[in-house]
Order: sequence, then structure tokens, then C-alpha cells
Amino acid sequence: MTDKKMDIIRALKNAGTDPISGEELGQRLGISRTMVWKYIKALGKEGYVIKSSPGSGHVLVSAPDKLYPSEIMDGLDTSIIGGDIRYFDEVDSTNDIAKKMGPLSDEGSVVIAEMQDSGRGRKGGHWVSPRGGVWMSVILKPNVVPAYAPRFTLMAGVAVARTIREFGIEASLKWPNDVLVGDKKVCGILTEMDAETDQINFVVIGMGINVNVSIEDLSEDIRSSSTSLSEIKGEELDRIAFVQVLLRALEDEYIQSKTLGFDSILEEWRSLSSTIGRDVDVVTPQRMISGKAVGITETGTLLVETAEGLEEIVAGSCIHR
Repeated sequence: MTDKKMDIIRALKNAGTDPISGEELGQRLGISRTMVWKYIKALGKEGYVIKSSPGSGHVLVSAPDKLYPSEIMDGLDTSIIGGDIRYFDEVDSTNDIAKKMGPLSDEGSVVIAEMQDSGRGRKGGHWVSPRGGVWMSVILKPNVVPAYAPRFTLMAGVAVARTIREFGIEASLKWPNDVLVGDKKVCGILTEMDAETDQINFVVIGMGINVNVSIEDLSEDIRSSSTSLSEIKGEELDRIAFVQVLLRALEDEYIQSKTLGFDSILEEWRSLSSTIGRDVDVVTPQRMISGKAVGITETGTLLVETAEGLEEIVAGSCIHR
């Protein structure tokens, strides 16, 4: 959306139910009444309902349920994350787009879509991404070694759980990359990186969140183990407000990790974890490890106490028993 259209929407929102004439809008924006009218018509095509009365002016009746960057950035008081937001109605994968953007993009750039055709989970698994969710990838450029990349999955999990809790829903974290409500999944996180041997060039944190997703739109094989925030609340959430809170939370955690170190974020993750203290089965590429999850290390590996002793698990699929 152009700056002028964004300025018109902002002016109409601020005016509430008071009409603003095309002449006044034109004076504010430094454009002609004819250009104002062209922008008003263009906004109508984008889903904004604007009542225009000759001799009176224009009133914003409603805004579309779309994750437009102009809506997200309006009032977004972040300094790193969200300065550049790329919006798509439908994509194969926001992570794929973000990885292509990564080398030349500013840190904190965001890719967001209404729907993904080929969203991915861990190990290449398909991630169902219907309309109503938040499918988003964030590009970060931390000055850390590649071994610390799993930290960003944990960090994002904390930010998502914090955001969900701000909307009145108790969320918890399941190692390594799931956010749960109760025992059902509402979010998956996929972190990918571009790196040299001793330096990360950039990481892409992909977050797929079932915000206003209908359970019927999920594939049958995951309906029993997944839910959405709207199903839990019994009403739809404001997705724009949700994304704004999430970007602020993610920036808070990221700045904290850079200034205070990662220990405090690990403590947050542990306090929100539904895995630590549980009996688990963890399926790794080599074998299945069964025992009690007792902790997590500074690099994000899971500590499991087994009959044979303490195991450090770098990666795997965790099943709560």
C-alpha cells in the first residue's frame, strides 16, 4: 500500500464517524481532490468500506481482515523488527521468500501471507496453512556461531507464548518448536539459517500460528492434536493487533538476548515449558530415547534422564507420555 493510501486510512480512522471532505484530505496530503478520489476507489478494491457522501465527505466504515503492512506498521513501536514488511495473499512458503531476501534485506524484515500452499514443518513435513492464520517469517542477523541457531527457535517460542497469553489464553512450550494450548498445538516454528563455518549470515524464523483458523480447514490427520485460538476463545481475534504484539515481544526477546545474554530467555522458556518434568519419548534419526525430560542446555538441547543415564538430545520429535 502506498504512503498516500496509508495516510488516508489513518486520517479516516482518526476522524471516526466524522466525515472528512476530499478537499481537506487533499490539503493534508498535498494532492488534488481527484487523486484523493482515485485513492478512495483503490482502497475500496482492497476491501476497505468507505462511505462517501457528496457535500459531506468520507467515513471509514470498516477495514478488511487482511494483514496489510500499512495496518501492522500503524502504531508498531519497534526499532528492529517490522521496518520492512512484505505482504502476500498466497505463497508457497514465507520462509522460502525470506531466505531469498536474506542477503540484501535489513535485519528485522518480515514476510507475511494470508495462506501458504507449501508451508513446511520440521524435517520437511507439510504445514497446513489455511486462511485465518498468521504465517510469517522474520529475518535476523545475529553475531553468533551456527551452533547457537536453535536458540532462536526457543526465543520465538517464548515470544509466541507471551503473545497468546496477552490475549487471555494459557499457552505452553513443547520442545523443540511447538506452542501448545492444553495438549493441542496452535503454533509451529521453523528456524533456518545461512551460515559460514564460524558465523551466521542470517537466520529466518518461520512462525505458523492458528489464530482464526477453522478446525475443519485443517487436514484430518492433525485435527485431533491441533486447535486454533479462535476455537478456544469462541470468537475471532484481531489479527493485526496479534501480529503487532508478537513483533514487539519478539523484538524484546531479541534485544534481551543481545544485551543481557541468553540465560534469561532460557529461564523464560523453562517456566513456560510443558516438556520439562514430563515422561517423554524422543524419536531421533538414529533411535528412540525414553525417559524424563529434566532440563534444557544453553544451546537448546533437551536433557532426558533415562535408565542408562542422562542424554543430551540435539534434535528429534518429542512425544509427551
